[in-house]
Amino acid sequence: MSLHPRRRWRPQWLTVVWLTVVWVLLWGDLSVANVLVGALLGLLVTGGLRMAPVVFHGRVRPLALVRLVAVFVVDLVRASAEVSWVALRPGRRPRSAVVRVELRSHSDLYMTVTAELLSLVPGSVVVEAHRLTGRLYIHVLDVGLTGGVEGARQQALDQEERVLRAFASDEELRAAGLLPGRAEVRA
Repeated sequence: MSLHPRRRWRPQWLTVVWLTVVWVLLWGDLSVANVLVGALLGLLVTGGLRMAPVVFHGRVRPLALVRLVAVFVVDLVRASAEVSWVALRPGRRPRSAVVRVELRSHSDLYMTVTAELLSLVPGSVVVEAHRLTGRLYIHVLDVGLTGGVEGARQQALDQEERVLRAFASDEELRAAGLLPGRAEVRA
């Protein structure tokens, strides 16, 4: 008898369906053969690449989610303009930096969402994430545009706070040092 009994493999149907949809969209052809190949690949991926389950104990807060999306869109437009300015401005070289950010939450889900949102904004990319310590290392194109290293760190923490306020439970908010309810207005 083994110390770690093997669990029987069960397909993760939602993931298989999602991967099938992505496959069909990538090929741009809705055909029976394409759907079958996508489903087969989805089954192979979910069966062959065993991943730890992501646990979600939070709740979706619609107003906080709207705020998260709205601020993300504004950041996206602003950062696109800033990166364009850095690329087209003659004479001055951007001052890049890799910034370490200690996240307040140690949830894999919230860390991943925060890292993805940070990486999608032009001018910054998460180059490393430490799951156990809750640290992100973010490359910033021009720290002068973000208010220095501390400004870049604060932007990442603000993004994490918006993610937590949109999705975390009250207990998770308290554990992260944030009060449940309305976000505090910063001066």
